[in-house]
Amino acid sequence: MKLPSRGKNREAEIQEFAEEMKKLTHRVGFKISARGWCYIMEGFNLITKAQFDVVENLINGCRRNGILPIDFTSTEEARQFSGVERPDTESPGMYMRSSLEFALNAGLYYTPDWWKDEQYYVQMLVEKIDLKTLFEPVCREFHIPIATGSGWQSMRQRAEYGRRFKEAEVIGLKCVLLYCGDFDPDGGRIITKLRGNLEGVRNSNWTDGACGYDPQNLKIDPFGLKYDFIIANKLTWIDNLVTARTSKRGGYLAKVVDGKIVQGKTDKGRPHPNFHLDYVQDYLRKYGVRKCEANALIIIPDESRALCRQAIGEYLGDDAEARFGKKRKEVKQMFDKFRARTGLDKAIQKVIDMIKKEEQNKGGK
Repeated sequence: MKLPSRGKNREAEIQEFAEEMKKLTHRVGFKISARGWCYIMEGFNLITKAQFDVVENLINGCRRNGILPIDFTSTEEARQFSGVERPDTESPGMYMRSSLEFALNAGLYYTPDWWKDEQYYVQMLVEKIDLKTLFEPVCREFHIPIATGSGWQSMRQRAEYGRRFKEAEVIGLKCVLLYCGDFDPDGGRIITKLRGNLEGVRNSNWTDGACGYDPQNLKIDPFGLKYDFIIANKLTWIDNLVTARTSKRGGYLAKVVDGKIVQGKTDKGRPHPNFHLDYVQDYLRKYGVRKCEANALIIIPDESRALCRQAIGEYLGDDAEARFGKKRKEVKQMFDKFRARTGLDKAIQKVIDMIKKEEQNKGGK
């Protein structure tokens, strides 16, 4: 793929770039962020890692100018509008029929207590929206809540997943927070960071009287990117240690000058104060001035989902799917027996047949 030049043919080349991107979506199979697309394109040998920022800006520019659909990339659900209503297009009869058919199959949608008689209660946080998209199908199989938790997370998000952990501990479950983030110096401090995040809202309370969660017994498992996994799967290293642009200490931790690692600067131009901290120096000794972003996992979706499944299996065991399947079957049987005992099966089916006949008569006129 040729990236658009700065010459007189740039507009035509941008259009060509956008068309190639649309074709690539069919090969990927799910929506990802603009940054995630850079990893995908590098995996297809279409760009180099030195072109990541250029391509990310190019994709977002195409979306902004209508050359690519605005929803070409994934969107963080927390930023989406709620309260949007669209008129129903079904006739009243067909709408009622759908509702009655739902009643006949209610046992397939009723949510049982998946965690009853379990030993662990598990939730998952990931650093990037691409990982949520990647891991969500696996988490859905095991009924595990998953969210993007980049940065310090909002107070509300921390309080909400903390509340679920507290409710689980009350009934005797051991709580586990699985986390998958970037492989960089701060990734090594993730356990302290996540626990501190929950500690920060421990004294909060809810309008219904519920109190905050004390995470002292919470097990935090940073299962994601590990050095051996990166090497074994040949994931992309980024040759910098740029820190969050939105933080007070944004900028870069370190750089290489004449073959030596030297102190980086904040986005204010001052020497980066974290450079001399032990966790940074230890990382630099082991891995140098480079990092592997969590987005890199999307280029190997099968291996990455297997990693996720393995992490979950450490706590739920290999037979978790069978246990949850048994609970679903028991719920379905409970609904089947209720409808048979009350005669609702026949009554509902009779009404459905009446609606079908009515709709057929209307269609023949």
